[in-house]
Amino acid sequence: MPEMMTTREVADYLRIKERKVYDLIRREEIPCARVSGKWLFPRDLIDRWVLQNVSSGVVAAAPVPPVIAGSHDPLLEWAVRESGSSLAFLSGGSLNGMQRVAAGEAALCGAHLRDPETGDYNIPWVERLLASSDVVVIAWAERQQGLVVGAGNPLGIREVSDLRKGARVVQRQEGAGSRVLLEQLCAEAGFEADSLTYAKAVARTEADLAAMIMDGRADAGLAVAAAAGMFRLDFVPLHRERFDLIIRRREFFEPPVQALLNFTRTPAFELRAGELGGYDVSAVGEVVWNGVSAR
Repeated sequence: MPEMMTTREVADYLRIKERKVYDLIRREEIPCARVSGKWLFPRDLIDRWVLQNVSSGVVAAAPVPPVIAGSHDPLLEWAVRESGSSLAFLSGGSLNGMQRVAAGEAALCGAHLRDPETGDYNIPWVERLLASSDVVVIAWAERQQGLVVGAGNPLGIREVSDLRKGARVVQRQEGAGSRVLLEQLCAEAGFEADSLTYAKAVARTEADLAAMIMDGRADAGLAVAAAAGMFRLDFVPLHRERFDLIIRRREFFEPPVQALLNFTRTPAFELRAGELGGYDVSAVGEVVWNGVSAR
């Protein structure tokens, strides 16, 4: 039996709006069948239809910009620049990145979202938010997450519960993986993250967070070890996490993404990961979730 897609799935697959799909159905220009009141689309016939009609312009798929959305990572930012990939950054947090990939606004995104029920990273969120999208999840790095504090750790912060002792904590934007993790760690320590005292500004990247602490505008914040090292701040390790790249399958094979992934196989990449500290890049480039095989 051929694999069937729903209206929403075929819209995501073709990168068009659902209303465009219904318009194609109305004009009888797309292979489909109505079963139990729902329109279904055989994937193999859709693939043939695309090949037959791409030159005639029937499929008006908007190009996906060569953009990395989602969470910020110091090693990723450096690798994008050094690889000459021509990819651009649009940092907005892990959840925002997944939404932009699903909407065709970004070719890929970085994510480090921990699932509170399983403790697994990213895959449960991808299955919930991107199950109908044709994406693949590629390992980037395991990272050391913890509390970035002032040089010399003037407040003597050793664990997450110490943040309740008057520290001004840097808040990350809604949907950021670090914000989700901080809320989970606080809950596991027996208190709500909302009870903390937060600095006035919200940090959108790891570097922004560390800069606020270095400038004296805050006392602590949850980030990766590399952020502390770049600003010569102290670091209190708390947690190991997995940072993945979620990539639209078609964009995976395009030159910008391939240039980035090829660069991760160079000695320069491994050397830089060691210099930044807190990274394990032994699995970089490995497929950790495949949207096709998962269906």
